[in-house]
Amino acid sequence: MKRTRRWVAGVAVLIVTGSCVEREPRPPVVMAVPVRPAPDPPPVLRGDFVFKGSFMQGGLVIGTAPSGTTALMLDGAPIPVAPDGTFLIAFDRDAPPGAMIEAIGAGGGTVSRTLTIAPRAWAVSRLASLPKYPVSPPDFARIRPGEIAAINAARATPADATGWRQSFLWPATGRISTLFGSQRIYANGAAGAYHSGIDIAVPQGTPVLAPADGVVTLVSDHAFLLEGNLLLVDHGMRLESAFMHLSQILVTPGTRVRRGQVIAYSGATGRVTGAHLHWSLRWRGAKIDPLLVAGPMPARQ
Repeated sequence: MKRTRRWVAGVAVLIVTGSCVEREPRPPVVMAVPVRPAPDPPPVLRGDFVFKGSFMQGGLVIGTAPSGTTALMLDGAPIPVAPDGTFLIAFDRDAPPGAMIEAIGAGGGTVSRTLTIAPRAWAVSRLASLPKYPVSPPDFARIRPGEIAAINAARATPADATGWRQSFLWPATGRISTLFGSQRIYANGAAGAYHSGIDIAVPQGTPVLAPADGVVTLVSDHAFLLEGNLLLVDHGMRLESAFMHLSQILVTPGTRVRRGQVIAYSGATGRVTGAHLHWSLRWRGAKIDPLLVAGPMPARQ
C-alpha cells in the first residue's frame, strides 16, 4: 500500500493507492448447551421369592426377595430387607392359616405370594385340683406395670446385629421340661397363659450361651415378678432372645455378644417351682418356637 500527497486547489490531499488485505471473517461463536441424559428406566422386579424355614405356627423363615425389590410387605406391614435382598419373617403360636407377602419395585411393579401356615396341636394339661399360681393382687398391680414398661422400652429400638442369619445354638443342654405353646387349665376351668418359650431342666449355675450374635438390650436390675432375673438379646431384624430365672447375668445393656459366649448362669428366680432355664424367641410380637429354630436338643457332651 502506497501513500502520496498532492496539492489540489491549494489543499493537500492524501492519496492511498495499492490493494487492501481483507481480514478473514471470525468463526461464529457456538454456545455449548448441556443436555441431560434421559433417566434410566426404573428397575423391574426379576425372579421370585426364595424361602428357607418352617411355614407353621411358631415357625421362622429366612427369605430372599426378587431382584429390584425396594419395599416388602407382610399382610400390609413393612418388613426390612437387607442390602443383599434377604429378610426374616415369623409366625406366632396362634397365627392364622395364611399370610400375604408382597415385593414392590421402584417402578411400581409387584410380586406377591400367598403363604400357607400349617396349624399345630398344642399340649394342654388339665389340672382340675390345682389353682392358678397365686400372686398378691396389690403387689402385682403396683409392680408389674414398671416391669412391662422396662421390657417395652428395651424393644423400642432395633439393634444393628446380624445374628439372625446364623444357625442358632441351644443356650444350654438338658432335658426339655416344658414345650413351647403348651398350656394348663387349672381348677374351675381357669386357663393359664400358654408357654411362650422352652424350659430346659438344668441345675442352678449352669452356663447360658448366646445362641447367636446380638446386642444386649435389657438386663433387669432386680428379679421381676414373673421372669426373675431377665436378659434380652436382639439378634437383628427384631428377632429377640429372652432368658429368664437367671441366677447371675454377666453382660450389660449395649454389649455385643458372640454366638457361644457365656452370658449368664441359670437359676430359680421369679415365678418358678425349681431351677431351670427359660429361653424364648420373639419377632415383632410374634412368639416363636425355639425348637424349630435351633433344631433337636443335642445330646450332652
